[in-house]
Amino acid sequence: MNNPFENRRIWFLTGSQGLYGPETLRQVAEQSANVAQMLDAADSIPVAIEHKPVLTDRDSIRRLALEANADDSCVGVIVWMHTFSPAKMWIVGLDALDKPLLHFHTQAGQSLPWDSIDMDFMNLNQAAHGDREFGYIATRLGVNRTTVVGHASDPAVTARIGTWARAATGWAEMRSMRVCRFGDNMRNVAVTEGDKTEAELRLGVSVNTWAVNDLVAAVDAVAESDVDALLAEYNELYDVAPELGDVGERRESLRYGARQEIAIRRFLEEGGFTAFTTNFEDLGGLRQLPGLAVQRLMADGYGFGAEGDWKTAVLVRTAKVMSYGLGGGASLMEDYTYEMTPGREKILGAHMLEVCPSLTSAKPSLEIHPLSIGDREDPVRLRFTAEPEENGLVVALMDMRTRFRMVANRVRVVEPDAPLPNLPVACAVWEPQPSFAVSAECWLTAGGAHHTVMTTKLDLEAFEDLAEMAGVELAVIDKDTTTRGFRRELQLAQVVHHLSDGL
Repeated sequence: MNNPFENRRIWFLTGSQGLYGPETLRQVAEQSANVAQMLDAADSIPVAIEHKPVLTDRDSIRRLALEANADDSCVGVIVWMHTFSPAKMWIVGLDALDKPLLHFHTQAGQSLPWDSIDMDFMNLNQAAHGDREFGYIATRLGVNRTTVVGHASDPAVTARIGTWARAATGWAEMRSMRVCRFGDNMRNVAVTEGDKTEAELRLGVSVNTWAVNDLVAAVDAVAESDVDALLAEYNELYDVAPELGDVGERRESLRYGARQEIAIRRFLEEGGFTAFTTNFEDLGGLRQLPGLAVQRLMADGYGFGAEGDWKTAVLVRTAKVMSYGLGGGASLMEDYTYEMTPGREKILGAHMLEVCPSLTSAKPSLEIHPLSIGDREDPVRLRFTAEPEENGLVVALMDMRTRFRMVANRVRVVEPDAPLPNLPVACAVWEPQPSFAVSAECWLTAGGAHHTVMTTKLDLEAFEDLAEMAGVELAVIDKDTTTRGFRRELQLAQVVHHLSDGL
């Protein structure tokens, strides 16, 4: 996966005014440049911070907002009111701005020089009430934003801004995402359906369908030499089952799996797609349901949803982008079955084939087993167990008819209670917060999907920021959740949604 942050920028905007003269404005420009430089140098902020000239009037603020909207490399803006910047100057600019906004409530110096403070110092360093003026107008205008308080030298502050920057990049990715659906949805399944037109309006993502036999033609066109090269890579990366080895009796099945990977990858690259879906009920002339190919494409950063579930494909790709460089992984996941022994409750998640190997640092085994559905040849797949992680998340995205909703559950990924020698697919086992029963009841109450993205290392705050940027409802299940409180939060969100639409 290419670095999604490499060619993107966050603009750093500073508000002031001419009331205190040119010398004060010179100091404002110098100090704001220093703050922007500190943020840009922070390892926890993955996106470059680009300092912009100090803004002191309505017209320049509006022009800069429009410039930010038009610049595809700009994924968001940070604003700071260094001195007292009268907020009426910001009305038309904030109204025009269509990029994520972070209000950084800070000041140039971390410590006050108590013995030398005079009125010149006070007039220069008055963000303490300048930012309150800005906060008022942003709230009055109903501007979605994230507010971060603290000094730019504080690692906790830069980490929080870094999380927001990841979410802003994820949002930019979603707004330009193209999803390829190979075939349609699994028949009679409700949650994988959704309004693709509304998704493009609300989320910016383009979702369209291509005939499976278009992919079949691409598979048939793959050169044998390309297959040979990919098989050599498999031998290097995985423990290949003997029957799939160089002289194994099932070697042709692996060759076909490699052919599928090459064809899908080329199809996605040529079409500019960063996410895709398949459906075991709609395979056309494919000889296998793609398993290995999907797992490896996910590991390279593509989003994927099974059974035509394009919403999960969008979510997986977005999680991949937001978590880039953090370690851990992100994968399609499905709640499959439960361990319900009192005191040992856990969820065993898997899928027919498609769980991403980014969830483990161990060497997966490459195997072939029968698949009882799909009416095709036995498919090849990677087999492994997700490694333990204290701070995991499972997140789903659903179309609730009048809006999109995300539901997120904090989980602890654990080892299985015992080996799983007969389970022929990759899997993950987790303990949901606050408990199995409360988590499941709340998830069901929220209408949470059975397809999710499981992500490790990526903090919940990234999804909270993303939901704020997208205007999507987010229902959170964590250690503090109660079923009664969760129901009330959903009811309140329903009211807020309908009132907001009516305004």
